[in-house]
Amino acid sequence: MGYMHRPLPLKAEIDGIKIEYLEIGEGRPLLYLHPVDGVHEQLPFLQRLKSKFRVIAPSHPGFGASELPGRFSAVDDLAYFYLDLMDAMNLRDVVLVGSSLGGWIASEIATKCCSRVSHLVLAGSLGCKFGDRETQDVADYFAVAIPDLPNFLFHDREAGLAAFNNLDFESMSDEEILYFTRNREAFALFNWNPNGYNPKLKARLHRIGVPALVLWGDNDRVVPESYGRAYAAVLPKAKFEVIPGSGHYPHVEKPEAFADAIISFTR
Repeated sequence: MGYMHRPLPLKAEIDGIKIEYLEIGEGRPLLYLHPVDGVHEQLPFLQRLKSKFRVIAPSHPGFGASELPGRFSAVDDLAYFYLDLMDAMNLRDVVLVGSSLGGWIASEIATKCCSRVSHLVLAGSLGCKFGDRETQDVADYFAVAIPDLPNFLFHDREAGLAAFNNLDFESMSDEEILYFTRNREAFALFNWNPNGYNPKLKARLHRIGVPALVLWGDNDRVVPESYGRAYAAVLPKAKFEVIPGSGHYPHVEKPEAFADAIISFTR
């Protein structure tokens, strides 16, 4: 299933910000926060999760067809936006799941308020600085040429090419090209300065009092397994789990293992 943007079926306005989002399944709410490449309805792990959860998966402000307010400039802004979204939708007992950038946003949310959150799942999460000042903890996404993204993000290059529709821009629609570039532009806004982390987040992770599952691909080239283990070690109630045969996107490469780990964790 390719990542080229497909408009999400539902629209909402949260604090004056118009967004698109997906809602599938029934049961307790699961709020999924996507990585740079967005989200669409046919991703297999979402289809598997909908058998157990009411899955809500928005495009972040600035991504897909969701508006980007001029006042937004940091992941912190996205975290407060999602706190407002949970209030507006009256979501309770939420399983909060984030991949990569989405994991960073989820961590920031959980350090601020967990009153509506029951479980936290972080997959290949960005957001923290664990090494010394000379160590680059998070690889620079924008230093990677677009044709090399499948190798960078995936354990299996062929799986990566399939996820990006073989990066065939000549066959993409104008809308698909627009959203591909729009997602990269928004990611640049929220991810840089510094690259991939908030210098203050690590010291705030002790505030997360809900159970957390930290999922990591065993061949993650963006943030290595050691980074994931350090993340889990700082969280008060965390379990660390590796998903073999996957890179930075285990939710795409190993959708059944990814979804089943969440289902097992939240029983």
